[in-house]
Amino acid sequence: MTRRYFGTDGIRGRVGEPPITADFMLKLGWAAGRMISQREGSGEVLIGKDTRLSNYMFESALESGLSAAGIDIRLLGPMPTPGIAYLTRTLGASAGIVISASHNSHHDNGIKFFSGDGFKLDDEAEKAIEANIDRPLETVDSAALGKATRLMDAPGRYIEFCKASLPAGVDLRGCRLVVDCANGAAYQVAPAVFEELGATVIKRGTQPDGLNINVGCGSTQPRGLQQAVIEHNADAGIALDGDGDRVIMVDHRGEVLDGDQLLWIIARSRSAQGTLAGPVVGTQMSNLGLEQALQSMGVAFHRARVGDRYVLEMLLAEQGVLGGESSGHIVCLDRTTTGDGTVSALQVLSAAIAAGRPLAELAAGMTRMPQHMINVPIARASRPMRDSRITAAVETLETQLGERGRVLLRPSGTEPVLRVMVEGEDADQVRAQAQALAAEVEAFCGAPNHADAEAN
Repeated sequence: MTRRYFGTDGIRGRVGEPPITADFMLKLGWAAGRMISQREGSGEVLIGKDTRLSNYMFESALESGLSAAGIDIRLLGPMPTPGIAYLTRTLGASAGIVISASHNSHHDNGIKFFSGDGFKLDDEAEKAIEANIDRPLETVDSAALGKATRLMDAPGRYIEFCKASLPAGVDLRGCRLVVDCANGAAYQVAPAVFEELGATVIKRGTQPDGLNINVGCGSTQPRGLQQAVIEHNADAGIALDGDGDRVIMVDHRGEVLDGDQLLWIIARSRSAQGTLAGPVVGTQMSNLGLEQALQSMGVAFHRARVGDRYVLEMLLAEQGVLGGESSGHIVCLDRTTTGDGTVSALQVLSAAIAAGRPLAELAAGMTRMPQHMINVPIARASRPMRDSRITAAVETLETQLGERGRVLLRPSGTEPVLRVMVEGEDADQVRAQAQALAAEVEAFCGAPNHADAEAN
């Protein structure tokens, strides 16, 4: 059965356009509740959200649908995605629901589910929910309707969990940090975590108004954070995204450290301490410099498909504990069950404290290769990667690059474009090679326009 609504990371779209509508959310809540009642007989679901204005509407709709299916609800209010995963697991709930579109603007919204063990919902559960959406909504007997309550101490529980992710005896006293919460879900809890661990915190992106989530702030727009780190003479800057599951950092010089560099810092520290089990897992987009740096330490590096769920799947299959994406979605399975921006930042700071060195020096152990990516519009049904001219061009380029570079052609999972990425040692050459390869794809597709984007 082909899934109609769920993508690689839940359901996402434009607010007011199907399926991101109030009536669909009502039916989705009921469909999820019916799936739970069919499996467990009864249950409880946690609902958390980020700071988008539309979340008031969708929270109420989901609550009504779950109640109609006979499922109890506990409302968490604004809470980072990983906090919802943690509370779902520790409170013994049947599932957790996140209302968020992550790093997107307030115009978008989405739904993510966690199972009772704190991991993303599996494919079979998502298929069962979709099958229920096609059925008429039937309300249980009025005596069996689900009840809704609010968990008032949800932020405090999650704050304590994050603090406990640091090794015993380690704190942040003497650290001066700028913390940018993207006017999103972590605006209350993240600054509190770092402050309670002893750091001096300068806050950014902690004044949400329902519309300013991810606007000029957060992990996708770090320029303001870079300036703030310099202005406040801070040791580091930390930028989360709208739902708090991604992080990028800024060193004391104002230089951005992306997810690959943060993953390297954590991996090297864990390796030195003898606590790094299994391979480190990245994705097809992870920088070649990360792979080479890890291999120089004798640490295996595996590449999963793009998407945090695929990183997690490979970690579990290979019995690894550490993986992530260039975007800053880092999974530390020895600390939690999903990507957690605050916990990941704490692991990076812990590595710096253990080494007695600033982040800039720790990151210097990995040399990032120049990457250039071009998004080429394609028809949904076209298959440019099967064209002999394109495969020949890729093979020629791979031969030229050898072990000093990579070529990647990858259809986007969210829009009708083919991502053409070339990575190598010379930035100008990489750009020219990517443009030449993109031109081959355009000739095949008849698409005269493309969008250049520096991948790193």
